[in-house]
Amino acid sequence: MATSVNVENLNPKVLKCQYALRGEIAIHAQRSLQFSSPGGQSSAEKHEDEDQELTVERLQQQLQAEPGSLPFDEILYCNIGNPHSHGQQPVTFFREVLALCNHPCLLDKDETKSLFSADAILGARQILATIPGGATGAYSDSQGIKGLRDAIASGITSRDGFPANADDIFLTGGASLGVHMIMQLLIRNEKDGILCPVPQYPLYSASIALHGGALVPYYLNESKGWAMEISELKKQLKDAHSKGIDIRALVVINPGNSTGQVLSEDNQYAIVKFCKTEGLILLADEVNNIFVDNVKFSSFKKIIRLMGYSEDDLPLISFQSASKGSYGECGKRGGYMEITGFSAPVREQIYKIASVNLCSNISGQILASLVMNPPKPGDESYASYKAEKDGILQSLARRAKALEAAFNNLEGFTCNQAEGAMYLFPRIHLPQKAIEAAKAAKKAPDAFYALRLLESTGIVVVPGSGFGQVPGTWHIRCSILPQEDKIPALIYNLKAFHEAFMAKYRDQIVDTV
Repeated sequence: MATSVNVENLNPKVLKCQYALRGEIAIHAQRSLQFSSPGGQSSAEKHEDEDQELTVERLQQQLQAEPGSLPFDEILYCNIGNPHSHGQQPVTFFREVLALCNHPCLLDKDETKSLFSADAILGARQILATIPGGATGAYSDSQGIKGLRDAIASGITSRDGFPANADDIFLTGGASLGVHMIMQLLIRNEKDGILCPVPQYPLYSASIALHGGALVPYYLNESKGWAMEISELKKQLKDAHSKGIDIRALVVINPGNSTGQVLSEDNQYAIVKFCKTEGLILLADEVNNIFVDNVKFSSFKKIIRLMGYSEDDLPLISFQSASKGSYGECGKRGGYMEITGFSAPVREQIYKIASVNLCSNISGQILASLVMNPPKPGDESYASYKAEKDGILQSLARRAKALEAAFNNLEGFTCNQAEGAMYLFPRIHLPQKAIEAAKAAKKAPDAFYALRLLESTGIVVVPGSGFGQVPGTWHIRCSILPQEDKIPALIYNLKAFHEAFMAKYRDQIVDTV
């Protein structure tokens, strides 16, 4: 007799895996999974996700079927870093090269020279020459096209001032697939732990759960601008060891997702020393998107080499993605991971995992190479490329500053400055009356707040409980991606909602920490 398929007989690792960005509040806007915070997600929290998902979908359908029936005209998705969905325009040079690579017959047409820049035409020809038969619709080597990996290695060398090797580069479907591959490689059972920042990007908690490992949280210090403290790492490492958990690796997200801070070089030196002392693999999520002038990005590979360590001294995997930054090409699924400090037999196993996926998509591979090798001074496209990039980053800085100020001007909110990435993670000090109302509704207080914000304004944010937070504190994550002309209305509606919410629930504001 055939066994029916139901939730009860599915892989428990899949059931445990949650993903907040497309969860409860967000799912109402777009379907997705909800992230489970360290310690797991309760059934009540899962129901919250389903409630919010249904709310967004219901509201979207109502807006389409009955215009004017709601107190807002559109749903504003501040829940996910998806720049082009908010109207951010693609980088012209990147798209020109992609168009020519994907339709190479254009290269032989006379009118192409008047429609495309000369360096885009040259770049497309050079890229196609590295692809067997120039066939962008064919499978590539599982590690990625060698010529594109050469280009990425050249870009890394230029960025860091230390040599990179194409053999260390694995082209992946965004950074996400690379993270899954490495978790699959490292996690053997539930006693294998990965140190992850909290708050954190739910990809890590989800992939650790999916592969059956243990997420070991280390809490970023909100009072110090979401600083990463070595004392906290040591504390969590000791606690994990007392529970019989074998810590395999440390995840560092720089710039912080979802908190927007950028690590200082001194902090990076201390992190490298900690990993060296404790024998940990360093997993560096380094999607460089910094928009504050007085802050600079340094890769962990550069820091490791500046400290005098060679590849034999410290295993490092650096993840990069074309989905964020000034390019924002989420749908192209371009990314790579650079793997150093691993033996040849281990690298063979990584290649084997990559082979199971056949290869990442070729357009994404091309885009990843372009991100690391954009137009340079003297190239025809350089001026327009720089203007587009600078314009996007400067706009992000203005939006972040405006929203940060708006949150800090609201009763009960505190919000740290974002220096990079695409998000703010403000803390909300809720009145006890609101906390009790959330409890009665069987919701976490931040989810209760976010759901009511959605229903009143159409603004979609993600409860902080979806990313992890210090117990007893409540936050929301809000992307800074809505276009600038929509920011004033967003702030106005947020302020009006919050004042009404506080008027309804205000009593004695309590801070449990």
